[in-house]
Amino acid sequence: MAAKIYRVGILGFGFIGKVHAYGYAALPFYCDPVPLVARITHVVASRQETAERARQLLGADVATTDYREVTENPAIDIVHICTPNHLHKDAVLSAMHNQKHIYCDKPLTGSLAEAVAIEAALKDYRGVAQMTLQNRFFPATLRAKEMVASGALGKPLQFRACYLHGGSADPEAPLKWKLTAAAKGGVVADLASHVLDLVDWLLGPIRRVCAVTHIAYPDRPAPDNPALRLKVDAEDCVVVLAELASGAVGTIEATKIATGTEDEIRFEIHGSRGALRFNGMDPHHVEFYDAQAADRPHGGLRGWTRIDAGHRYSAPATTFPSPKAAIGWIRGHVACLANFLQAVAENRPATPGLEQGIALERLMDSVLRSAASRSWIDVGR
Repeated sequence: MAAKIYRVGILGFGFIGKVHAYGYAALPFYCDPVPLVARITHVVASRQETAERARQLLGADVATTDYREVTENPAIDIVHICTPNHLHKDAVLSAMHNQKHIYCDKPLTGSLAEAVAIEAALKDYRGVAQMTLQNRFFPATLRAKEMVASGALGKPLQFRACYLHGGSADPEAPLKWKLTAAAKGGVVADLASHVLDLVDWLLGPIRRVCAVTHIAYPDRPAPDNPALRLKVDAEDCVVVLAELASGAVGTIEATKIATGTEDEIRFEIHGSRGALRFNGMDPHHVEFYDAQAADRPHGGLRGWTRIDAGHRYSAPATTFPSPKAAIGWIRGHVACLANFLQAVAENRPATPGLEQGIALERLMDSVLRSAASRSWIDVGR
């Protein structure tokens, strides 16, 4: 009997839509066997000509500007949400109502109120859904999670985590949708979502936050007309003091005005028995400091150890290109997609699911409310 072919529709074909589509093309090289057989049949974009170019690129059947041609289509099995943040809610709810499997780019929605509407719909949803939080899916971060859970660090005491970009340090950088309030953008949704999720996943839950945000320049050039200046109404950076339920404290920072950085997500965790650190610009390694190692004579074996995590995924991952080959940013996306498709194939919940997406919305909402009030805010769960 021939294997079922899952039909896939992608909503949005900007940068992240291309990343999601690439995952399907690359997966057979990285995963043997693949979790399931899938084909992208429908592509939705804001303009018909953009959708048509995407259809031709992917060899899909249908190009359209109406997401309902995917979410309400009985022939579609899997829906990818890759649109700007403010367009997520209606598409997610439609896909849930029609019992589609859902792979949603972060953040889940444009606001906590929208996330609560999705939470209310969960009781009737029977599909498999996962958030695209790909930084959880490097062998290095998976190993960090294992080491924290094993007690290798002892009691977590303090942490620092950040996601640094430098592209908006230039006052002439155009105002793209990710930095507009109309599209529910800003650095909290764009970058802090990733680092908040990593801290909450590795060490959480986060109990309360105190945050400050900053807009570097009052206006920026319009993306399609550099002579036109547009008001900037969403934050360029955020700095958060955070306290965990365990009592550990730390800082979380996300910014697009860190001159000299490109795509630098990193964390450091300090515990009573050891420490961990990771930098996404070197995703091949996670570093561990064993405070229990002998420091005599002459330093003994005390010091930071670079663990060669590389491409060392568990089966059914292949050894392509090689466990020792340098790993890159997009490999985490492929592994994240594989995790989702495996859950679909096995008809079980995926992690991080919509519940984690809703929890992340509560975290981000707490950060924004704290920045607005300049006060500590308890994170509701």
